[in-house]
Amino acid sequence: MQARGVWWFSGRIPRQIFKVRAPGVSWICAQIGAREHYAVPRVLHRSGRLEALFTDYWSQGPWRALGSLAGGARLAGRWHPELSDAEAYGFNATAVLEGLRQRFLRGDAYLSFLRAGSAFGRHVRSAMSRRREQDWGNTVFFGYDTGFLEAAAWAKDRGAACVVCQMDPSQFEVELVRGEESRWPGWARAPLLVPEEYHAWRKAEWALADAVVVNSKWTRDALVDQGVPPEKIETIPLAYEPEPSRPDSPPPLPRPADAPLRVLFLGQVNLRKGVPYLLAAAKGLRGAPVKIDIVGPIALSDHAVVSAPPNVEFHGPVPRSRAADFFAAADVFVIPTVSDGFAITQLEAMAHGLPVISTPNCGEVVTDGLDGFVVPARDPAALANALRTLVDDPERLEAMGDAAREKVGKFSLDALDRNLRALERKAMGGRAGGESEPGEPFSA
Repeated sequence: MQARGVWWFSGRIPRQIFKVRAPGVSWICAQIGAREHYAVPRVLHRSGRLEALFTDYWSQGPWRALGSLAGGARLAGRWHPELSDAEAYGFNATAVLEGLRQRFLRGDAYLSFLRAGSAFGRHVRSAMSRRREQDWGNTVFFGYDTGFLEAAAWAKDRGAACVVCQMDPSQFEVELVRGEESRWPGWARAPLLVPEEYHAWRKAEWALADAVVVNSKWTRDALVDQGVPPEKIETIPLAYEPEPSRPDSPPPLPRPADAPLRVLFLGQVNLRKGVPYLLAAAKGLRGAPVKIDIVGPIALSDHAVVSAPPNVEFHGPVPRSRAADFFAAADVFVIPTVSDGFAITQLEAMAHGLPVISTPNCGEVVTDGLDGFVVPARDPAALANALRTLVDDPERLEAMGDAAREKVGKFSLDALDRNLRALERKAMGGRAGGESEPGEPFSA
């Protein structure tokens, strides 16, 4: 059993305490925030391959209360019970100070991301330099974009295989959003301004990495357009593990025959997510028994919001506990996105038994006609027609919901484990110790 994790926040790394780890390749993970609910380190820890997790804030013990005071639920939730006995390090004091700085000092958001990512990378590099007994030639260093560069360069110099996960289509996506701003003038609350330094930083990470992980073919094609060699990119879908339902949870009630179709959008309410096309579809559905709930932080102008027809209601951001209530009340989930790295909300909705209407511009989750519909991006007529189909055919709506609930199992943590094993074999490139158990290559 692995020893209970220790965290670090004072500039010193405690001497490694005894632990038993599976023989073979070990992984060091570095991530800012609770990306995918710590899915990658959780999978590695389950199989005994996680050497260490470095993160910006690890909310264990007294740090949970401090996190609640400094950053609310955002910091207090930076922990996972499956990793309670893992070797996890959080740069907690730095994270609290950075959170306070962002709260009281305004500046360019993307330059702030770079500053925070660079500081995180330097902290990780310093921490790794104290791991005197680490076998770097038998190590995979895994990190995420903007927080990867400095630490990965140090680890690679010592023989580690380095893998960066690119979470979105980067500059390709920025150009698409700028096109949407031209197509919908006055709709964005603020124009999207991304400095060239941000794009240059990510390109340097891609160049340094031995492998670049993306979560969808959409992002893969975008990175190829930006000069990343195709053979360097591996597509690994996100994983999602539904939370177990409470024993006292009542079964879902059948939808009354005269009830309107409840349509849910949950996410960032902005141009990139295709919200203007959802509002246009809603206008085309006036008079139909359809009610659309839009949930999430609103980045559209007041003018855009008030232009919505009466069958649409904006709810603004809600805590995670309330989000579950919206999923439970909905009949169908829509994500008319112009661009997404994956959109894990598709899986959350399916776990609640909701068919999903998506576009091709995100992760490949929906099987068109089986557990939802895939409609072209920027096509409100196609979106409205898909919703009308479900209004007119309640039996199909129910069958699609059942198929959606079944689909989620294909994106399990076990599937992620198989994909990481295949990635490990490729990243290690035949080095000693690089062999691991057979696994299926890169699939949902």
